Amino acid sequence: MKKQYRSLLLLLLTAMIWGFAFVAQLIGANQIDTFTFNGIRFTLGAMSLIPVILLFEKIDKNKKVLKTTIFSGAAAGLILFCASTLQQFGVMLTGSAGKAGFLTGLYTVIVPIIGLFLKQKTSLNTWFGAVLAVIGLYFVSFSDGFEAVGTGDLVLIIGAVMWAFHIIVIDRFSSKIYPIRFAMTQFFVCGLLSAACAFIFEDISLTNILAAKFPILYAGIMSVGVAYTCQILGQKNADPTAASIILSTESIFSALGEALVLGIILTGWDYKPLTLKNYIGCAIIFCGIIISQLKFKRKAF
Repeated sequence: MKKQYRSLLLLLLTAMIWGFAFVAQLIGANQIDTFTFNGIRFTLGAMSLIPVILLFEKIDKNKKVLKTTIFSGAAAGLILFCASTLQQFGVMLTGSAGKAGFLTGLYTVIVPIIGLFLKQKTSLNTWFGAVLAVIGLYFVSFSDGFEAVGTGDLVLIIGAVMWAFHIIVIDRFSSKIYPIRFAMTQFFVCGLLSAACAFIFEDISLTNILAAKFPILYAGIMSVGVAYTCQILGQKNADPTAASIILSTESIFSALGEALVLGIILTGWDYKPLTLKNYIGCAIIFCGIIISQLKFKRKAF
């Protein structure tokens, strides 16, 4: 029982770190361009997983598994590059960590919908959760009319679709790979692609990079290295349904982090706080996410 409680606490810590990472991304977006931020962030994140690999994944001579790990990791890294670019760009455009967290969380109900096209079964509660998520989405982005929908909202929603594809790719290869090496590979690929785009499309300024050093370090090392390690340790002794529900609370921590860090500590920071309608929508989306992840067992009569 103690192991289960410890696992749940580690998963809650993971969700907290991931949620507050949206705040780091928002602060970083005000100091540094998207590709530069992600290029440094994911490269740091990949490097931070090296000691984790040495601790949790022993080296063996299975070249086939290693080859699959690298190949699938590179494929996932390409999708991660698209998803993370849209997310960071959306955070910058919306100016809200909370909204970004909840709109990104829509991927949890998008995954089973995409699964229909892959001939996978979808439970009734998943559909109910998806309907709730759509209703919540209306309050978050569309309640003032379609003409009031911001570009950032649409970018984040498209990003949620990309995150869903990212989850599907991971699920496709999860039983055939070394998970932490897979993660490191995808982060390196994402970091390199982001860095390449930064050199092509952005003016890289060392002054701006140094100004954004704390958001970059948090989003890179804490959100990737530390949180990923906590997730691995936490899921060892946790029920899968409970784990997914706890991890989904990252959206709540994104809104909480915005209120605490941007609303109190950084008083006067130029950001766009959530309105009452937005909070109602976020609550409905969260309910949809939770319901879509519940698994019910049929009683035998």
